Amino acid sequence: MSFTELVIKRPTLVVVLFAVLGVLGIFSYTQLKYELLPKISPPVVVITTVYPGASPNEVETGVTKRVEDAISSLDKIDRVSSTSSEGISVITIEFLQSAKLDVALQDAQRKVNEITSTLPTDAKTPVLSKIALDEFPVIRAGVTSTSDPRDFYQLLKDRIQPRLARLSGVGNISLIGGDEREIKVNLDAGKLKTYGLSILQVTQAIKNSNLDFPTGRIKDSDGQYVVRVAGKFNSVEEMRTLIISRNRTGGEITLGDVAEVTDGSKEYTQINRLNGRTSIGLNVQKQSDANAVDVSKLVRAEVAKIEKDYAGIGLRFDIAQDGSLFTLDAAHAVQEDLMIAIVLVALVMLVFLHSFRNSFIVMVAIPASLISTFGLMYLFGFSLNLMTLLGLSLAVGIWVDDSIVVLENIYRRLEAGDDSVTAAVR
Repeated sequence: MSFTELVIKRPTLVVVLFAVLGVLGIFSYTQLKYELLPKISPPVVVITTVYPGASPNEVETGVTKRVEDAISSLDKIDRVSSTSSEGISVITIEFLQSAKLDVALQDAQRKVNEITSTLPTDAKTPVLSKIALDEFPVIRAGVTSTSDPRDFYQLLKDRIQPRLARLSGVGNISLIGGDEREIKVNLDAGKLKTYGLSILQVTQAIKNSNLDFPTGRIKDSDGQYVVRVAGKFNSVEEMRTLIISRNRTGGEITLGDVAEVTDGSKEYTQINRLNGRTSIGLNVQKQSDANAVDVSKLVRAEVAKIEKDYAGIGLRFDIAQDGSLFTLDAAHAVQEDLMIAIVLVALVMLVFLHSFRNSFIVMVAIPASLISTFGLMYLFGFSLNLMTLLGLSLAVGIWVDDSIVVLENIYRRLEAGDDSVTAAVR
């Protein structure tokens, strides 16, 4: 007896089989995660090197060409492109699809490390990164408050940012804009000349006086003690009274004598505005193995608690973009299309075959097959994303074609005089 004959002549077996698969499928569906796209990492490595103050020509000759020569011997390179701008070099390496990205990244890192010592002294260490489509920010928000801008930025950096970073699945949180505190030392060129001092002498004196480091240990009969030198500045006034040098008569020359020391804010290099209102931008990225929808729910719940805890200073989060909303909308739209397709197929079967029984068979068979598929998706680690849902939508079309062909042939053989079992087997 063939498998086809078995399932036709033993309908109870089919019912039990699909009942089991249905239970497993429903359970698997509750465990599946929503994603916009599956985990896709194009074979591209980006090497970024910062060279402060250098012109594009200096960046090209001092950094870009040397790094390009170093990585030219890598395997399976398809294309290399570079951009040398003022103060920064960006090199993009495109590998063949057959290349393993993690291995290629390690090889590129090793090649770059070999020539790091030959780069200009002022150039920063090259940073290598790969492009992953699922590493874009899950939530982009603007944060505002009625408190002092500098105090608010420090609060956001010291309290709010770590609080959100502790949430499960949150990978990185970056701040954009805001008034960040900066102690400014504005030197007076005329006074420096009068006292016979150079800028280098002043900067070196500040560096040497703002240190905090271990100096050793002291042992006695009761135990051992660690000795540290705590020499960091505690206030702006301490900086003003810092002794830079001494004059010929032995008098002290302080930092306040040659410079104006103020407690100010950093120069603006980034400004964040939301709906025309200046705010501090907050971008939340998820970990590579985390689910965007779950991370979004956790962050939104924590944001509500933070706004309640800091209601006294009018702290407010205005979410400008939430990637999970589009993901859910796209997934739900495809699910609705699947349901509409099933209903339309049943109606078409009813109109052309004039049989409520055949329509009912389609209404049961297609959803049962869909639900059973969720079990395999969960087993193989798939998620509910645009690609997998699109695959299910296409599969519905195949099921419809097969259902119509099989049912129409069974119906034709029944009209020819065959009994139901014989017609189904043939």
